[in-house]
Amino acid sequence: MQALGENPRLAFTASDRPEAQEARARLETQYGHVDEADAQVIVALGGDGFMLETLHRTLATGKPIYGMNRGSVGFLMNDYAEDNLPQRIAGAERAVIHPLAMTAVDRTRTNHRALAINEVSLLRQTRQTAKLRVSIDGKVRMEELVCDGALLCTPAGSTAYNLSAHGPIIPLNAQALALTPISAFRPRRWRGALLPHTARVTFEVLEADKRPVSAVADNFEVRNIVEVHISEARDIALCMLFDAGRSLEERVLTEQFSV
Repeated sequence: MQALGENPRLAFTASDRPEAQEARARLETQYGHVDEADAQVIVALGGDGFMLETLHRTLATGKPIYGMNRGSVGFLMNDYAEDNLPQRIAGAERAVIHPLAMTAVDRTRTNHRALAINEVSLLRQTRQTAKLRVSIDGKVRMEELVCDGALLCTPAGSTAYNLSAHGPIIPLNAQALALTPISAFRPRRWRGALLPHTARVTFEVLEADKRPVSAVADNFEVRNIVEVHISEARDIALCMLFDAGRSLEERVLTEQFSV
């Protein structure tokens, strides 16, 4: 990405929340607005969910996203402030992340493809627990995992659903992925695994008719799957901007020492 000048061309986008829409109107009045096609930076106003939505929507453009929190959760966002916005953006630190590429195969053997910036999760659809077979790089590593589900996450996503499922937090430069069970029943004491970022992960759904499972790549869901293949999409790079001293790397590190 080219270096940003002191007054980068900005395009503002906002979630449906009233506070986000009001902030967008004020910022456009103060700093002007260009179309996203002409912008150097896209400013996203909302919460983490809206940041993910914006990243997905603009991933083909490669444009950096600078988020400001006007939502409920703001781990991926900067603090909201209206003053000196161009200067904050020009001095911001960059976080480059690579999404996961998911191919989910349903009962009709139809392939569904999607990208996940945070995680790909498999979830049971009914009261019946899921039964999964887990393979890494073509080798079966777990014949049967009985659970509510499982997920594979990127370092950027390791502080999201993965953390809630008691998975490890991964530094951004660790070049690793976290494979984390969700409420594992058998083997009960298995806590998951850290994998190299080059790993190719396959989940096979056992007893799929009796124990239906869905696959979710961020907010894209496929129901009644029979297998899922996941690998890191190294050819896709997404750029987020964070205020100096408040980089995503620093936030991930800080999160590991929070109590």
